[in-house]
Amino acid sequence: MKILFTSLGLLCFMNLFSQMDAQLLKDIESIEEKVIDWRQHFHQNPELSNREFKTSEKIAEHLRSLGLEVETGVAHTGVVGILKGKETGKVVALRADIDALPVTERNDLPFKSKVVTEFLGTKTGVMHACGHDTHTAILMGVAEVLSENKDLLNGTVKFIFQPAEEGPPPGEKGGASLMISEGVLENPEVDAIFGLHINSSTPVGTIRYKPGGTMAAVERFVINVKGKGTHGSAPWTGVDPILISAKIIDGLQTIISREAKLVDEPAVITVGKITAGTRFNIIPESSEMIGTVRTLDPEMRTMVIKRMNEMVPAIAKAYGGDAEISFQNNTAITYNDLELTAEMLPTLQNIAGAEHVELVKATTGGEDFSFFQEKVPGFYFFLGGMTPGNTTPYPHHTPDFMIDDEGMLLGVKSLSQLAIDYLNK
Repeated sequence: MKILFTSLGLLCFMNLFSQMDAQLLKDIESIEEKVIDWRQHFHQNPELSNREFKTSEKIAEHLRSLGLEVETGVAHTGVVGILKGKETGKVVALRADIDALPVTERNDLPFKSKVVTEFLGTKTGVMHACGHDTHTAILMGVAEVLSENKDLLNGTVKFIFQPAEEGPPPGEKGGASLMISEGVLENPEVDAIFGLHINSSTPVGTIRYKPGGTMAAVERFVINVKGKGTHGSAPWTGVDPILISAKIIDGLQTIISREAKLVDEPAVITVGKITAGTRFNIIPESSEMIGTVRTLDPEMRTMVIKRMNEMVPAIAKAYGGDAEISFQNNTAITYNDLELTAEMLPTLQNIAGAEHVELVKATTGGEDFSFFQEKVPGFYFFLGGMTPGNTTPYPHHTPDFMIDDEGMLLGVKSLSQLAIDYLNK
């Protein structure tokens, strides 16, 4: 497979016009300050999923100023811009996510977020703790440079600014799946889609990618255990749902350690929350567990969910109780189309330098970009955002998360050239 992939990549490299146009390069480099300003503005003014009202307004205003066809209110707060090139042809989509997280920022930055809101009944800060502010600014920059160089485009570019990648609030719909159901991949019909994610532990100037399964399918599960309440001093007079919960947790891990073929792809089952009981000397009547399943292979995903459905009620019954499990799919497998990845890899190598484009293993994080990839071929890669020499980068989704602004210019170059090369190939 590695030999075939490399051969395809070299063949496609010969057929691509991936040498960056001199005027395009000049326009990209001249827009860097704008992109940084946009990013810092969004970082200082973050908005939660399905609430990205001011963010969307700023994006739409910019796209209209470029003369693009603009649609707003897609999937609540999404924005779509359409740029037609000099010739009719294929349609390529470029996607950026725009929402922030309920995290209180701890960084001491001049553009630090001081926004405070209420999330699920709890007062919290709001922060771009995953880099979506950079994605938004990068794609705004790409829209500007491509609109100034549309004579290089033999086709159409659709810019998708997507809300609620982190998931819509409970009881609401949102994100990529809602955009798709509202027709974002139609009128005009999209032939391929590209996306990127900046990464705090990848050095600036580096691009990382993986063909095939790149990020995991994410399921949220809820297990409700029913026992029989009694006094804590006499457990034999009841059925302890907390004990049953512990046995279920232990049993679920054997699916991973003894049944999943981990030499093919990794998988994870995590119970992240347990709720049960009110007092130290009372065995409660019930308990609830909430957790997540992460898989990178469709067959393994089916097997793991099947075995969880079988195991949970069986374990509860063995200890005299009852249990039910339900699943909610959050993302599909972020699957990089093999042919598209091979075709476009030389573009990234030419832009960043082959020595700075690294093949990596899959991650068990999830991305709803995957829903786009279920409909059309897609390629999703990782962009370096860590200051060179930094040995202690903070993870995504944490109060100390930080991205180096210098990493964004490569993102503008990459998405711009991917669009041009795809439409011209």
